[in-house]
Amino acid sequence: MSYDVLDVRPMTRRIGAEVFGVDLNEPLGNKLVDELHDALMEHQVIFFRDQTLTHESHKRLGRCFGELAGHSGVSGLPDHPEIVAIHADANSKFIAGEDWHSDLSEDPEPPMGSILYMHIVPPAGGDTLWSSMYAAYDALSPAMQAFLDPLTAVHDSNHIYRELFPDVDKVYPRNTHPVVRTHPVTKRKCLFISKSKTIRINELSKEESDAVLLFLSEHVKNPNFQVRFRWQPNSVAFWDNRCTQHFATWDYFPETRSGYRVTIAGDRPY
Repeated sequence: MSYDVLDVRPMTRRIGAEVFGVDLNEPLGNKLVDELHDALMEHQVIFFRDQTLTHESHKRLGRCFGELAGHSGVSGLPDHPEIVAIHADANSKFIAGEDWHSDLSEDPEPPMGSILYMHIVPPAGGDTLWSSMYAAYDALSPAMQAFLDPLTAVHDSNHIYRELFPDVDKVYPRNTHPVVRTHPVTKRKCLFISKSKTIRINELSKEESDAVLLFLSEHVKNPNFQVRFRWQPNSVAFWDNRCTQHFATWDYFPETRSGYRVTIAGDRPY
């Protein structure tokens, strides 16, 4: 794909690209928005350096690609409920995203994507990895693809948030989605399961479901499907949540890593 305005530099052949030639803190014209969307569709996750986002410009950027969605498990900032703080330091007992997952897959309409802005990063460590679920699906044998295509699975977050927030009396989302979804824009098939959220394949016995989910959760970890991003201060990552999973490393304790994320609303997987 060619770009007239942006400088898009692929990081691997399957997933990820760095993008230059845009100031995300400024209002974006239609041509820039279209090319950013094209880059996201082509590379699944795109990265930007040396950006300084205010909360307002962060939200404005997200709204270029759809309505902003709240987080069903975590509250946003008091004055900006659409923005979730991502923060870890010497006092943290856990971090968000320390396992392969697709954001909010338990929601009835999981997000289209997320835009994460990191303004404080540790001197070493704290990388995030993304894995292409297109590549993961394509690497399966035709027989396994045919087996998985008609299956559905339950995505549930209650066991996660109740452990993290035992004092919060709340029922968290639980929904059924296809194991293999079709991307609404590219029309490509991709796996749509995650180790932490997908608890059961409906059409299989518990023993069969556990075995298949274990296989798939290991399969998506293949480094040939991945890109790894080393954060610098004021870096931005924008990923398509429909066709990727990601993993946040916590190899920087007790250093501080801090940023903000907006989430863009999606639709029901099919």
